[in-house]
Amino acid sequence: MDQSTRGSRAPEVLVELDRSLREPLSLQLERALRDGVRSGSLRAGTPLPSTRALATELGISRGLVVAAYAQLGAEGYLRRRRNTPPVVARGVGAAAAARTLTADPEWPHNLRPDLPDYGAFPRGEWLKSYRAALRGAPNAELAYGDVRGSAQLRDALAAYLGRVRGVVGEPEHTFICSGFAQAVSLLGCVLLGTGRTRIAVEDPSHAVIRQIVARSGLETIPIPVDAEGIDVDALVAASPDAVLVTPAHQFPTGVVLAPERRARLLAWAEESNALVIEDDFDSEYRYDRPPVGSLQGLMPERVVYCGTTSKTLAPTLRLGWIVAPGELVWPLVEQVLYTVISPPRLEQLAFADFLLRGELDRHLRRMRLRYRRRRDTLVQELGRQLPTLRVRGHAAGLYVEAVLPDGMDEARVLAEARARGIGLAGMAEHRAEAVREPALLLGYAVAPEPSLRRAVSVLAEAVRAAT
Repeated sequence: MDQSTRGSRAPEVLVELDRSLREPLSLQLERALRDGVRSGSLRAGTPLPSTRALATELGISRGLVVAAYAQLGAEGYLRRRRNTPPVVARGVGAAAAARTLTADPEWPHNLRPDLPDYGAFPRGEWLKSYRAALRGAPNAELAYGDVRGSAQLRDALAAYLGRVRGVVGEPEHTFICSGFAQAVSLLGCVLLGTGRTRIAVEDPSHAVIRQIVARSGLETIPIPVDAEGIDVDALVAASPDAVLVTPAHQFPTGVVLAPERRARLLAWAEESNALVIEDDFDSEYRYDRPPVGSLQGLMPERVVYCGTTSKTLAPTLRLGWIVAPGELVWPLVEQVLYTVISPPRLEQLAFADFLLRGELDRHLRRMRLRYRRRRDTLVQELGRQLPTLRVRGHAAGLYVEAVLPDGMDEARVLAEARARGIGLAGMAEHRAEAVREPALLLGYAVAPEPSLRRAVSVLAEAVRAAT
């Protein structure tokens, strides 16, 4: 068989080389073949031309083709055997189509109950703290460091939490983490490691937090919440190994755990060798009286205290903390070490400076006044434009619960409101098993007073449309 006959039987492959580019032809050839395999245009098992045939077809030297085939063979894209042209290797091909995630919408009327006024974040003072932290941080602070977090921040937090929340905790028992979500995830894994497998959660409670707890592997047991907080009788009957509570301001009902139930909850924990995880997410915002102190301050070896800057400063900081009982300190050390190694530190150093300069105290004083005015505006407008809705819950936090009239469909009201550009939530979205009256959860933190008035007007339209 002559050369022309052999060449006519060689498989063809579409490769385009651009001699005007500065990129070597060998690299162009490699990229073209590699992209063909990745995109799926060159399928697994497809034979390629011989080095001689492809060189002749492209008008390049055979050595360039030999080098390209050798490189792609080494990378696993081609399967090569002696004295035969290569074929496309199996197990290599197009990646799955990219999945796009829908970002949170920018609501024209933002009444989300789980957001602070992030537009009020004190950028100038934070920048001052960040610069001071970066400028003054010893070189050692740029290493991994203590898995519990910056000693400087843990010292500052222990003092701050003791002063404003009555928390009894040493820096050695304090852990810095990426917000409450990571805190509860770490604790879930640690509880499992210590033999605790069942955790009670308030019902209703934040749906995302319930999912995070469940994904840690713990069995979640919903316990009803009434006007005095979590039902301790139901909790005792369920006999879990731990319970997650929001005693200072329950989400989403807005109630405060009654004094008698606080005492019974702690007595149950002591008698049952159980743990209480206290989510102190927005206790800084109480508008009619001082906030109640933390549960942890009453029984530090039975209560795991958790806090975050997500409601006081901004969610994007992803700064949270755990003040742990002694028995959990080493398990938490190991859990952090073998998952994230150590939390990011520069933000911690900045927050320590921010705390020590009194900037958080000043920011909170400003925001309490602002949120109180906005809450008053929202409640007044609801009373004026939607008098059939009943506002329930303490004057605290960042939202109100607005109970719908009997017979009104909560889901339909939500759909009508969202169709009109209102960001809000419904009570049913945060229920597990509990039977609750249909209600809207309306935040007042993000929107200034004029915007709140407009939002209630639009909400009134939505309620009428849903009737």
